Amino acid sequence: MHVQEWLDTVPAAAVYAVVGLVIGLESLGIPLPGEIILVSAALLSSQHGGVDPLLLGAFASAGAVIGDSIGYAIGRRGGRPLLAWLGGKFPRHFGEGHIATAERSFQKWGMWAVFFGRFVALLRIFAGPLAGVLRMPYWKFLIANVLGGIVWAGGTTAVIYYVGVVAESWLKRFSWLGLVAAVAIGVTSMLVLKRKAKKAQPLPAAAE
Repeated sequence: MHVQEWLDTVPAAAVYAVVGLVIGLESLGIPLPGEIILVSAALLSSQHGGVDPLLLGAFASAGAVIGDSIGYAIGRRGGRPLLAWLGGKFPRHFGEGHIATAERSFQKWGMWAVFFGRFVALLRIFAGPLAGVLRMPYWKFLIANVLGGIVWAGGTTAVIYYVGVVAESWLKRFSWLGLVAAVAIGVTSMLVLKRKAKKAQPLPAAAE
């Protein structure tokens, strides 16, 4: 069952809780599809009045900020041995090449790596724990964490919500023609992303 179809079967309160929890766990450092859950829930809110986009954005933002803060505390306490342990458990996400790439980003951008890392899948998982391991001052981390969490979660919810509203109206107006165009755009986007991801694969090996 697709994520959106599953979300459609549960009460609105459960949708808010699931979105906040998954995003929080992802931000804590556990590889989970937080962005997919958020996009699916935002799309659902555009089609069903029971899910409030404002509450959805608030829960998503809270999950992002709280999860990152817990990840920071764990990283600060666990240090580099924690990263080595995570590398053994999740080599695809916490391999040496990935950690080296994320660490260079932090050294170059500082607190901005936490803010902009919220928009990048790899850094979104690393940001909290790595900031703690590198002992970034907590006040800097907190500012970037709160701003990044609100802008990413709130912005994603708002954009997907309005896209969903417009798309639903458009599809009703143009029937199957609009559906074909939407599918074509989706498939093209997926192929472009897959191609870019394939090109980016050698980078971790080079860093390693």
